[in-house]
Amino acid sequence: MTTSSSDRTVSPFASETLALPTPVTGEEARAVFGQVTGLVAVTVGFLALGAYVGRDLNGGLGIAFFVAGFACLIGLNVASGRGRQQLSISLLFGFGLLLGLALGPVINAYAKADPAAVWQAAGATGAFIAGLGAIGYATRRDLSAWARTLFWALLALIVFGTVAILVSIPHADLIYAIAGLVIFGGYTIFDFNRLRRAGIADAVPIAASIFLDILNVFLLLLRLLFGNVYN
Repeated sequence: MTTSSSDRTVSPFASETLALPTPVTGEEARAVFGQVTGLVAVTVGFLALGAYVGRDLNGGLGIAFFVAGFACLIGLNVASGRGRQQLSISLLFGFGLLLGLALGPVINAYAKADPAAVWQAAGATGAFIAGLGAIGYATRRDLSAWARTLFWALLALIVFGTVAILVSIPHADLIYAIAGLVIFGGYTIFDFNRLRRAGIADAVPIAASIFLDILNVFLLLLRLLFGNVYN
């Protein structure tokens, strides 16, 4: 993983940028917003494509695609930091595709067991990201101070998830999912607040961060909704 302004780690996934965005205003801010949201939408499309193509892959290939995906994440941050925008965009799309291939069997298993839960999770993710993203983008105050708190909260969630695998904790899945949604809700506000101040050079790394906010929220909601159906 790369060093970031958001100090982000992965649970299940998370992303970083290499530098703090340079504050901008006016027409450039609108252009950056349009570019970032477009990049996120296309990356989500590649994720969906990868999930469909990789729905029947075995676990070993899934791990390989996962590792390759995060190699793309590191590469896009490096390329963006060096001003190679086209390369960073290609790596962003590759990142989405590879994560889709890695997660395809998991999402396919959910879809076979309860298709309604998958659609509900997708719809709820859209509303969740849109609502909290709007709050973050509309907030004029710089929320950079949130980075450390969110990082430690995410680290605590990872530790809790690891302990829950080893030790039986009542309602561990529910606790994990709700806590994860709170944390990634915070990251969504934080990332959209960064987007408000971002320049064109920061567009790809911030798009990667928002894409991973979306992916994490979707997986957590899926876990929560699926658990509510079967528990």
